[in-house]
Amino acid sequence: MSVTASPARRRAPGAVLGVFALNGFLFASWVSRLPAVRDALGLSPGQMGALLLVGSVGSLLALPVGGAVAQRVGAALTVRGGVLVAVAGFVVVTAGLLSGAVPLLAVGLLVAQMGIAAWDVAMNLEGGLVEHEIDREIMPRFHAGFSLGTVAGAVLGAGAALLGVPVVAHLAVVAAAVAVGGVVATRGFLPFAPAPLESGRRRRLAAALGGWREPRTVLVGVMVLAFALTEGAANDWLALGVVDGFGTSDAVGALGFGVFVTAMTVMRLAGERLLARFGRVAVLRGTTVLALAGLLLFALSPVLWLALIGGALWGLGAALGFPAGMSAAGDEPLKAATRVSVVASIGYTAFLCGPPLLGLLAEHVGYRRAMLAIAVPLAVAFLVSRAARPLGHPLDAPAPGHV
Repeated sequence: MSVTASPARRRAPGAVLGVFALNGFLFASWVSRLPAVRDALGLSPGQMGALLLVGSVGSLLALPVGGAVAQRVGAALTVRGGVLVAVAGFVVVTAGLLSGAVPLLAVGLLVAQMGIAAWDVAMNLEGGLVEHEIDREIMPRFHAGFSLGTVAGAVLGAGAALLGVPVVAHLAVVAAAVAVGGVVATRGFLPFAPAPLESGRRRRLAAALGGWREPRTVLVGVMVLAFALTEGAANDWLALGVVDGFGTSDAVGALGFGVFVTAMTVMRLAGERLLARFGRVAVLRGTTVLALAGLLLFALSPVLWLALIGGALWGLGAALGFPAGMSAAGDEPLKAATRVSVVASIGYTAFLCGPPLLGLLAEHVGYRRAMLAIAVPLAVAFLVSRAARPLGHPLDAPAPGHV
């Protein structure tokens, strides 16, 4: 893609950052009200797990489609479509809440997660195109925007819960704001230049599935899966590990999770400089070691303060795998849509299988010890991280001028 208008190049990074932040904001706004949803519908833990599984299935269904749609109509239109589908899904969710109909709520969540997933692929694709346009690896900055959006959504959700704002009213306001924000932000995306399509249905299908036959793309997906498991495990279980592991209060558990999220956001903000100075593979290997050290310290520490330090190292280590993997998938703009959707599809299976497997393990060994299982995929990520080496570069060398 070639952009001659300099204003478009200046606007694009901010526009993509805004779309990432909105995605995190919408996600966290929903997740922050899950306790209220559970209480309103009287759902058991098993029923809540099944409900969340439905949403994960929606994500996995939409991820491959999102890449194909973005390749046809561009990232901006795909993001807008994903935003509108997500908002429509949450309208159905609110209808399910008002009527007390769990199946209706499940259908709404399925649709909402499909919209969010298509939106996710398209915004990562646009982020990769912006990187190429400005010749700088800034994907961690965009993912930091997502993290900041989740913090804002969680704070708003906590405030709404504290003030007794009904979930339906909360979701309605958030959905309306996100719909407007998504349409406005995507106006700053780079102009779309469609890639030439293969002639014939069979050739187009082969092109769409081509990424699944590329060893490098699949290995990058495996690496992203490992980092997604690492991040998702903390999202689901870190706070509970602090509370149950040290017999402390829910507030201290929330503090432990806050340490993790803060560390991850800080590393994502610093990621651009680190990648420019040391190169993608070296940074990925270094952060993998940090994540392993943090997990071991969190799971095995006999005292709370050391476990919190472990949580901080865990957050630092988990931060850059996903954005660096998306950058690797988008190294060649003409094939970026297919490869990004493949890598995202593999990575997002972590959110489908990770929570129930770790929960089952935690029943036998406790939440903190269960986290040790993440060390296995992290070791695999360390071994395959070389696959993320930038295409077209014989060596993943630091930027000129750096040692």
